[in-house]
Amino acid sequence: MPESPNLHIKLILKSLPAGPGVYKFLDADKEIIYIGKARNLKKRVSSYFHKEHSSAKLKLLVRKINNINVIHVNSEFDALLLENNLIKEYKPRYNVLLKDDKTYPWICITSEDFPTIFSTRSANIKNAEYFGPYPSVRMMRALLELIRNIYPLRTCKLNLTEKSIAAGKFKSCLQYQIGKCLAPCEGKQSRKKYMEMIEGSRFLLKGNIRKSMQGLKSEMLEYSKDLEFEKAQKIKDKLDSLEKYQSKSMVSNARIGNMDVFSIVSDEQYAFVNFLRINEGSVIQGHTLELKKKIDETDEEMLLLAFGEFLNINKKFASEVLIPFKIDAKLEEVKFIVPLRGDKKQILDLSFRNAKQEQMDQKKRRDLIDPERHSKRIMETMQKELRLKSLPTHIECFDNSNFQGTDAVAACVVFRDARPAKRDYRHFNIKTVVGSDDFASMKEVLTRRYKRLVEEKQELPQLVIVDGGKGQLSSAVEALKELNLYGKIAVIGIAKKLEEIYFPGDSLPLYIDKRSESLKLIQRMRDEAHRFGITHHRSKRDKKISKSELENAPGIGRTLSGKLLKEFGSFEKVKKASKDDLAGVIGERKSESLMKWINNH
Repeated sequence: MPESPNLHIKLILKSLPAGPGVYKFLDADKEIIYIGKARNLKKRVSSYFHKEHSSAKLKLLVRKINNINVIHVNSEFDALLLENNLIKEYKPRYNVLLKDDKTYPWICITSEDFPTIFSTRSANIKNAEYFGPYPSVRMMRALLELIRNIYPLRTCKLNLTEKSIAAGKFKSCLQYQIGKCLAPCEGKQSRKKYMEMIEGSRFLLKGNIRKSMQGLKSEMLEYSKDLEFEKAQKIKDKLDSLEKYQSKSMVSNARIGNMDVFSIVSDEQYAFVNFLRINEGSVIQGHTLELKKKIDETDEEMLLLAFGEFLNINKKFASEVLIPFKIDAKLEEVKFIVPLRGDKKQILDLSFRNAKQEQMDQKKRRDLIDPERHSKRIMETMQKELRLKSLPTHIECFDNSNFQGTDAVAACVVFRDARPAKRDYRHFNIKTVVGSDDFASMKEVLTRRYKRLVEEKQELPQLVIVDGGKGQLSSAVEALKELNLYGKIAVIGIAKKLEEIYFPGDSLPLYIDKRSESLKLIQRMRDEAHRFGITHHRSKRDKKISKSELENAPGIGRTLSGKLLKEFGSFEKVKKASKDDLAGVIGERKSESLMKWINNH
């Protein structure tokens, strides 16, 4: 049943407006504990008290609501902005954790007679033209560097006017000497030519690379006609730089127009919302916002919250916005599109890859800072996905190995806190099973392993994994039942073909998401057990072959061949040993005959 509101809350709900706005939930101490936005305040706020909530955190939030304040606004757009600003101001306990408010860099073009272009974090210069902001400082710097390489604009702070230049008040600086400026301060470049470079820079900042290229191509042709090939080559170099930049930033054909793109990836704790601004098929802005969840928010809720953050930075959306799914939001002069195919779907996929990459990068950074937290998260995921009673801090995995039914061995690898505990790895030579019988071998190995642990009163694992399907799992269950350990130790089987997870008594396998960290850990343990078992099997087989080879040597029987292999480790090392070394093990006379035999073979 939904939470029943008190009389005071009931009266507030009845009087709520039906229009857009922002609502604030307060607790008994008059502290703001949650801030939200709504297209229809009455419907949205009432839903907290009239719906059954599955989230424990959301139920707790509703129980703590003692008062409600609302702010009515003109549009859903205003509600998005206001919610974003209020969350940053009050930082309510149950709201998604937004990143700290900070200023983003802009690129500014001043309104002087000879304008300058530079980056700034304060957009407060009067009559200046601003481009951005750029949440990615790297992108801003790359664009500014490109402009300066293409257009040698002045970087000085001189108050240049045509009158002051004509009066000869200024002298050219080092920038002119190295070709980074054309010295308009000394009248070596006219204002008309200088403003053409400013216009070309403006095209670049707007993402219209084609217009910049057209202007440069016209200039290059003029120099060619006048046989000024050196100057024409310099323009050609600039065109090459533009084409290189365009090839990096182009995501679709230029016919696609201007648009904003949003995508989201999330897990239980965090959501990553990527934003791309597209102009003429080029990415001119890009940023991924990380949001920390508080009350099991949906992807739609997180995306709408991110809208507020991006509107706070960019002031408005493009007329067309690509999103990954339909949302319950309407903004004036904005068309939300969920593309299913074509160029627009490719752009959305690009945005998704950026969001996914940021999620992976952040996870790696957190894991490097706190490896214990990383291990615990994997174990908690495994406990949830495998429905285990306790956290699997100690896991053991078994694998059988034999060669054409002979020399059967098994391996046990041990992981503690999701990491290999190589000191605890164990090899087993199969003793009671004749021929190739994986099921019987598995039962023998588990019986020997856990009988010993019980007798020596050693720690038992929380989870046992056997490499194989239902047959190997049944054998493992039999062994645990005979030792009275079934139910005390969880046991599963993993079949290689489709990575199926089998549980005792369940004929249908479990398929874990291929991207799951717990499946990757199970696979890693299975592969490690296989590697460890194969290594032991090869060593055993090689020693057996070496021993039989040595027994063929004159005067060397089973006993002496065993001594030699024990001393030197392998047949190959016996062959490389000196006569004196061999004599120290089998005597001088036998070592002479053995050396002759080795040389003849």
